[in-house]
Amino acid sequence: MPRHAACRLSMMKFLIQFSISLLIVLFFQPSFADAQERVQLPRTGLTPDDLAVIINDDDPLSKQIGDYYQKIRHIPAANMIHLRFQPGRKALSRDEFQQLKAEIDRTAPTHVQAYAVAWADPYRVGCMSLTSALAFGFDEDYCSSECGPTAPSPYFNSSSLNPATDHKLRPAMMLAGTSFEQVKALIDRGVAADHSFPEGRAYLIITPDKARSVRANYFERTAKELTGVFPIDILETEAITDRHDILFYFTGLAHVPQLHTLDFLPGALADHLTSTGGQLTDSSQMSSLRWLEAGATASYGTVVEPCNHMQKFPVPGIVMFHYALGASAIEAYWKSVAWPGEGVFVGEPLARPFSPSLREVRAGQFELRIFSPRERLLRIERSPSAAGPFKLITRHSPLHRGANLIRFNFAEKGGYLRVRW
Repeated sequence: MPRHAACRLSMMKFLIQFSISLLIVLFFQPSFADAQERVQLPRTGLTPDDLAVIINDDDPLSKQIGDYYQKIRHIPAANMIHLRFQPGRKALSRDEFQQLKAEIDRTAPTHVQAYAVAWADPYRVGCMSLTSALAFGFDEDYCSSECGPTAPSPYFNSSSLNPATDHKLRPAMMLAGTSFEQVKALIDRGVAADHSFPEGRAYLIITPDKARSVRANYFERTAKELTGVFPIDILETEAITDRHDILFYFTGLAHVPQLHTLDFLPGALADHLTSTGGQLTDSSQMSSLRWLEAGATASYGTVVEPCNHMQKFPVPGIVMFHYALGASAIEAYWKSVAWPGEGVFVGEPLARPFSPSLREVRAGQFELRIFSPRERLLRIERSPSAAGPFKLITRHSPLHRGANLIRFNFAEKGGYLRVRW
C-alpha cells in the first residue's frame, strides 16, 4: 500500500476508534527535593533537561529571547545551541539549512528530545516549515504537490515520552514574536501554567467558512469522548466574544475577529485552519502570532498552501487528550498533526498545566494532584531502594476523569514510594 494511502487509513482508523481508551506507557522520574524526592511520580512530559534552545547570535532579539528562556526555564548550558546566519529572512534555502542542521546535530547533546527556536524569521525552509525541517531533516516527501498528501509523522498520536529515542525525530517549536516584550510574556505564561490545573473551557467553532471548518465533522465525537475532562462548547458562529475562561480555541477562518475581547488562561492552545497562518511575519491572512499576542501559549499554522486536508492541521481531540495526560505543549500539539511537514508550531514548548503535582502539606503527609482523561486505577508501591523492587501497599478507587486530589501518609525515614496509574 502506498505510504500516503496508509497514512489516510491510519487517520481514519484513529477517528473511528477514538472511543477506545488509549494505553499510555508511563516512565518514572523523581518528583521534588527533600522529603518529596523519595516519592516517585510518573513522567508525563518533557522537562528542561530534554530541550535544546537554538539561538541565532547574529540576531539581537534571538539572543535576548534565548538568554531569558534559559534563565527562566533553567535550561542546562550544554543544551544551548548557537548559530550564526543573516537574520530577517522568511525562508532558508535547502543548502543553507542543511549546513545549519549539521551544526545543530553536532552540537545537541544526545539525550535532547526536542528543540525551542528563539526567533520568528525564518519560519520556512523551501517547501517545509522550519519546525518540521528540524524534526525530520529537509525532505520533499513532507511537501505536497498540487494539494496532495505528504509523508506522515511517526509521532502522530504516539504514546512516546522520548521522541528522539523512539521515533528518531526532535519536534521543534518557535519562541516567536515581533518584540522581546511579547515573547517574554509568552514564556512567563508557559511557566505560570505548570501544574496549575486550569479550570477553563474548550471552544470548538463551526464558522460560516465551510472549507475551513472541516474539523467540525469530529467536534461532537470529541465532546463525547472528553466528557467530564474539559467543559466543551461547540458553537456555530463566526467568532466568540467576551469569554474569559479560554483553555482551547479551535476554529477555521482566514481572519479571526474579536481576539481583543478574550482572556486566555496560562497554557491555552488556539489555532485557526487556514492556508497561510504559519507565514508568521508576512501572511496576507491572520498570522498564528496573533493568537500568542492575544494570550494563548501555543499555536500552529501552515507556511505554504496545504489545501484543507484535516491531516495537515491539529486534531482538537488528540491535542486535548495528550495535554490532559500531562504532556507539554510541544508534545500535545505535535502528536495531533498527522502530516506536519508544511506546518509551523509556535509557543512556549514546556508549558505543562496538567502534569501531576505533589505537595507535602506537613511532615509525612502528602497531597497529590492528578488530572486524567480516563478512569484509571491508582497504585502506591514501596521499596527500600530507589531502584526497586517495588511492592504494592495501597490501591485506591479508580481515578475519575478530570482533576483528582489524593492524600496519603509517608513518614518513614527510609525507603521510597512509587505512584502509578
